[in-house]
Amino acid sequence: MNRVLVIFISAFGAFALSVFLFLLNPQLQVGQQTFTTVLNSADSYPREMSGVAHQGEDIYRANGCAYCHSQQVRQTGVRFDVVLTGAGTNAAALQALLPKLSADQLQKLPLALASGSRDDMLKLAGQLKAASARAEVQSVPTGPDIARGWGLRRSVAVDYILESPVMLGAQRIGPDLANIGARNPDANWQLLHLYNPQMQAAGSVMPPYPYLFEVKKIAFNRPSPDALALTGKFAPPDGCEVVPTADALRLVAYLQSLRQDAPLFEAPLSK
Repeated sequence: MNRVLVIFISAFGAFALSVFLFLLNPQLQVGQQTFTTVLNSADSYPREMSGVAHQGEDIYRANGCAYCHSQQVRQTGVRFDVVLTGAGTNAAALQALLPKLSADQLQKLPLALASGSRDDMLKLAGQLKAASARAEVQSVPTGPDIARGWGLRRSVAVDYILESPVMLGAQRIGPDLANIGARNPDANWQLLHLYNPQMQAAGSVMPPYPYLFEVKKIAFNRPSPDALALTGKFAPPDGCEVVPTADALRLVAYLQSLRQDAPLFEAPLSK
């Protein structure tokens, strides 16, 4: 009997520990996060989505967009750059320190001079300042996602505090969309892409969403201002036009709201 009790207590303890580690501990760490402020600013972050964008979020979820698109920019490292922000008054000393620096380059400040380890870049910045120049060392996030242009920094927990549920995604059949609102804010491009992705990205495996649009006759020879500019094989029949539905406009409003472009203390931007 005692042996059965020990086994029961051990199993219950293991279960309770797993619940704490996988559920309660993350909730204690990030579950109570609130708004933060943008680095070197008093602006609050994240920004509230408009009501239309919130409605578009439901459409994004209902159409399964999260199955093929993630919303999490990953960072694998950081590099340190020395950036010359001012030539100073001692031209001879600056020329001696940077003999390959041309007069034309000095007209294009700020100018990234070198990348390397933090200590080496701090040393170079100190030498530039000793030559009366102005220089700073910048930390720049690096990684494949940032190199692809999907974001300027890594995604962090505070990016998602207004979302429920968070649609991080598990696959990248299409590109990451965490920062698509900043990367491609053009509503017309997004509408054309939804109507038929082949128009904007030849070879795309994304399916078209024609049911988010309405094909209707042009009334009184006055095309709708919202009608898509379609030509060639994508054009509607003569006398007709393709107009986005309210759901299409809501979905685009949601995509435009996806912006992880604010510099944060825990996630500064790449330059």
